[in-house]
Amino acid sequence: MSNIWIKKPMEAYEADIKKSQLKRVLGKWSLTAIGIGAIIGGGIFVLTGTGAYYNAGPALALSFVIAGIACVFAALCYAEFASILPVEGSAYAYAYGTVGEIFAWIIGWGLILEYAMGSMTVAVAWSGYFGKLLKMFGLHLPYWLTTDPGTAQKAFGEATKQISKGNLPIEKLQSFQETINNFNAAPEIFNFKLFLNFPALVIVLIVISILLRGTKGAAKANNLIVMIKVSAIIFVIVVGAFYINPANWTPFIPEPTTILENGKHLPAYGLNGIVMGAAAIFFAYVGFDAVSTQAGEAINPKKDVPFAIIASLLICTFLYILVSLVLTGMMHYTDFNPLGKYPDAIKAPVAYAFEIASKTQVGIAKTITSGAGYIITVAATVGLISVLMVMIMGQSRIFLGMSKDGLIPKTFSKVNAETGVPSKNLMILGGVISVVAAFTPINDLAHMTSFGTLFAFTMVCVAVWVLRVKQPNLQRNFRVPALPVIATLGILINIYLIINLSKEAQTYSAIWLLFGFVIYFLYSRKNSKLQNGGFGETFKAEQEPLEEIEIDIDNKD
Repeated sequence: MSNIWIKKPMEAYEADIKKSQLKRVLGKWSLTAIGIGAIIGGGIFVLTGTGAYYNAGPALALSFVIAGIACVFAALCYAEFASILPVEGSAYAYAYGTVGEIFAWIIGWGLILEYAMGSMTVAVAWSGYFGKLLKMFGLHLPYWLTTDPGTAQKAFGEATKQISKGNLPIEKLQSFQETINNFNAAPEIFNFKLFLNFPALVIVLIVISILLRGTKGAAKANNLIVMIKVSAIIFVIVVGAFYINPANWTPFIPEPTTILENGKHLPAYGLNGIVMGAAAIFFAYVGFDAVSTQAGEAINPKKDVPFAIIASLLICTFLYILVSLVLTGMMHYTDFNPLGKYPDAIKAPVAYAFEIASKTQVGIAKTITSGAGYIITVAATVGLISVLMVMIMGQSRIFLGMSKDGLIPKTFSKVNAETGVPSKNLMILGGVISVVAAFTPINDLAHMTSFGTLFAFTMVCVAVWVLRVKQPNLQRNFRVPALPVIATLGILINIYLIINLSKEAQTYSAIWLLFGFVIYFLYSRKNSKLQNGGFGETFKAEQEPLEEIEIDIDNKD
């Protein structure tokens, strides 16, 4: 009987590094840009309003501090592993060498969930921002080209139901009637209304075309996008600082209370609200782990990957804290009430804060604040492209590592000799992600991303501790300080956040994990190279003398 707890020996990882066809073209600043590109998306422009109103008030800045610290625990563990095992696969690869194959498979399965669902969600989010950007310039795409069939059908049913009740305010009546008209205007194919999110489909295909050209070119594109969105965030911070009303920060930590929402009384503010706010905005940080998936393409991975993981997280945390302070200084946190005088403010809090500020300005000041909405929308639209790019890159490298180990079909491990990227892997991913994003309502499934992320974070904290105990003499270019404390805190925080996920997320994730176990026992265990007497990229790799890998420690981006 095969041993599901079997571990991949360190020599196998060395053999993988030696035989890898990936091109090492990423320096430390390109790796850092990958981390920033993955972390900073539309979340900072959306979650701030939600966190301020429902959770922490002006103390949202402290929520960002707590969430950042929580991520640092996992980031430090990722950094130590990356300094030991500079290979593609991220947490999957780390677990395979420490806690065994079955755990590695489940982590890999969870990472598939994180990156695949994350990519689809980002593609749909990009479509929304793109549509908003077009409207700013007076351009409109047909409803049927921007909406998936499930969402369109649901909206039509709700609009019809509400109109049939009667006694609606004129604004709502007009809105519901427009929804019905848009539904009826959709073309028909074989008596079925045609709906698809065309922008979401197209952006995935564009990103895939960029990635297929090679990692170096993709990194340059990501660097440019990161510069654009970081510049936009700095613009928000610098310009917004001139419109801060210190009175909006008083009290900085509001007294605990409850907020009535859909008939439910939700606890808010106080110290508990700050912690709840940290959980609410935690996933604005998710993405730094994507740096570890690119370790196989780093020029000096044992030094640069740990640096990039920690640097990208610290940079983003600093920017997030400043944005939250500026936002809650420009608008009182209670004004983000969706039932208040600014009902739309919570949907786009940063842009709305500048819109309100522009109403009291004249001359150049009015021009600047009025133009902020355009800048923020452009930044969010462009910025989400880099998030999508990094997620798909990360997904393809995880597939590459799992395929090389025999746990998924070998077609995912084929690397194009000319471009140095897993082309077939990327094309399959692109096809699946684009179709699902275009035709599937993924709102309910999107929060499954959170489970995959937190599960991986938890297991990395466990695995780095196990490896430190069992193989203390391994060369570590980076060591987690006070490891027992850091790893324990990382494990506890991540488990706490998993427990506090929505019931839907927990249910869907449990089903996904169960499905993963079935695939492992029916396919992966039987085809595992380790289970069949071999390991690494080839069955004979371990029999060949290992060559010293020459890595340029003085690389420059």
